[in-house]
Parts: sequence; structure tokens; C-alpha cells
Amino acid sequence: MKHRFTVLDIFRGIFASLVVFYHMSAFSDTPILNNSFIYNADVFVDFFFVLSGFVVCYSYQSIETLSDLKLFVKKRLYRLYPLHIILLLIFLIVEGIKIGMQNHIQINNSLENTPATFFSSLLLLNSIKMPGINNLSWNMVSWSISAEVISYLVFGITCLLLSKKYTKIKPFVYLIIALLSLLIIFTITGATKLNYTFDYGFLRGLTGFFIGTVCFYTFNLIYSELSQIRKSVFTILEIFILSLVLVAVVNGETLKSFGYIFEIIFFVAILIFAFEKGFISQILNKPTLLKNLGKYSYSIYMIHTLFISVFNVFFIRLLKLPNTAYSYLFLLNFLVVYLVASFTYQHIEMRFNYNKKKLKS
Repeated sequence: MKHRFTVLDIFRGIFASLVVFYHMSAFSDTPILNNSFIYNADVFVDFFFVLSGFVVCYSYQSIETLSDLKLFVKKRLYRLYPLHIILLLIFLIVEGIKIGMQNHIQINNSLENTPATFFSSLLLLNSIKMPGINNLSWNMVSWSISAEVISYLVFGITCLLLSKKYTKIKPFVYLIIALLSLLIIFTITGATKLNYTFDYGFLRGLTGFFIGTVCFYTFNLIYSELSQIRKSVFTILEIFILSLVLVAVVNGETLKSFGYIFEIIFFVAILIFAFEKGFISQILNKPTLLKNLGKYSYSIYMIHTLFISVFNVFFIRLLKLPNTAYSYLFLLNFLVVYLVASFTYQHIEMRFNYNKKKLKS
């Protein structure tokens, strides 16, 4: 199979945008953003983990040597780390500006921006529970990049160990890793929720990522047979799963207590939309804007908290606009995020991408 999974990438862009609106809602007072769907849109981070496991497993079904493993890790780090480190340094500069302005303007100090958290972020350890660290810090969404990289390492090592003699049991081992991560969270916390970040976010990431790998093997197993099914059937399935996602997110305040529910829902959603056969898939696949959202999704996700903070300082604290102004400001804010993301995608993500030329050299 050779798939682009364009629709899944579009969903990544749409859901990254919803995470942007989720963080905007903390500063706003408008029904457009302040509603139960947006308040629970943080669960789409779990969609990113599941989709990542699906796509990475599709691309790397076999890692047979240490050289393969090294190349795999290097390519994944080239993909994620440059934008992360650049933004971390920008947030360090912003922290210095905040210190200089704290006597002139109200400063938000809710994040734990300390030397310890800086170095944990620098080393991508900021999704692991560290002594003395009790909150998110710096570019607060980067905890998920830490969880993602840890998932890559576990996947790469596991794939290497199983690639030669134990290929057939890979999906079962991957499922065990997902369930074991879930069990460890339950054992440590005594709860079945999954919305952890700076503390047990890496276990949340492992759970979602390896559920995504199992999703790929399921797709691989049923592809030939189910691809013959009529498009109308897939349309019904697509409508059903999107409705289920909507209902689950709207009721997220209750369902987050059972975090594995979202893992299951996203598993099914990715499995259905991977076929790209239904009417909704065809509609989503046409607009260039949606494709660009998917293309820029990582940049959108990584830069948005910076520009939400800038907007809040300028429009709410300096210009004294009411929080209700976000009923229209959110569009301008998101446009800025989108435009900057298009720039960072071209000049940071693609510039440092471990491309074919670097592979040859």
C-alpha cells in the first residue's frame, strides 16, 4: 500500500486549530469559544498521539539494524526539535521582557518558568514527573513533543528487537505497551483519566501512540476486503464517528475521567477515515485551506500559545478591550497564527527536515 492519508492530515490541522481555540477560551468571554466543546478540545492531543503511531508504524514497519534505528531517531528529531528549540529560546527572551515590564503591566506568572523547567524542556524531559516541578512551563504545549519523542524511542527499540524473528507478534507487543502504559498511570494515580501533561504526559503519549500502531495493523489487515465496500457505507460510518467524536468532546468533562474512551474513539475514527472513501472525506479533500491546515499543523500547535499571549497583552491589557472582544478577535488571532505557521513551516520545519539530500550525504 502507498497512501498519503491526506484526510487524516487534514483532521490533524482541524484539531490543532481547535486546540488553539481551547487556549483562547481562557482569555475570552464569548459563546463562540466559551462552550463545552471548546472547553474539552484539549482531548484532541490524544488524537495526535494515535495518528502519530498510525503514520509512523506505516512508514517504519521494520527497523532491522542499529543503523536503521539511528536514522529513524535522527529523522524524527530533525522533524520536531528545531522548531521546539527556537520557540523555547523565544520564550526565554519573552520571560526576560516580562521581568522588565512587571512594574508597568499585569504579568501572567501562572507557568513555572524556572532554570529547572528550562533544562527539562531543552532535553525533552518535560512530560516526565520531575521532583519540585508542579506545573507546565515555557512553551507549555511542548510537553507533548517530549511525550512524542519518548514514544519514538520506545517504538524504534521495540521494532528493532522484533523485526527479525518476531515480526508476526509486533501488533500484540504494541498493544501490550499501550495497555501497560495505561495500567502504570492507573497504578500511580489511582484514576483512569489520561489528561496528564508535565507529570505523566509521556505515559499518555505512549498509550495513544501504541494504540495508533495497532490501528495501522488493523487497517493493514482489513484494507483489501473493506476497500471494496461502497462509498455510501463509508459515508454512513464517517457521519457516525464524527457525531460520536462531537458528543464525546461536548461531554468531555465527564468522559475525561475515563480517558481510554477517547483512545478508542480516535482509533475508530482514524481507521474509518484512513480509507478516504466517504462523502465527508471527499469534501474535506478539496479545499486548499484545509490541506494547508494539515501541512502547517505542527507549527500551528507549537507557536499558538505565544501569539495568544501577545494578543491578550496588547488588546486586553493595554488597549483595555473587554474579554467579549474575542467574539471577533479570535479570527484575527488565528489568522496571525496561521500566517506565522506557514512561515515557520517553510523556513524552519522544511529547512531542517532530514531530506533525501542529507540522507545521501
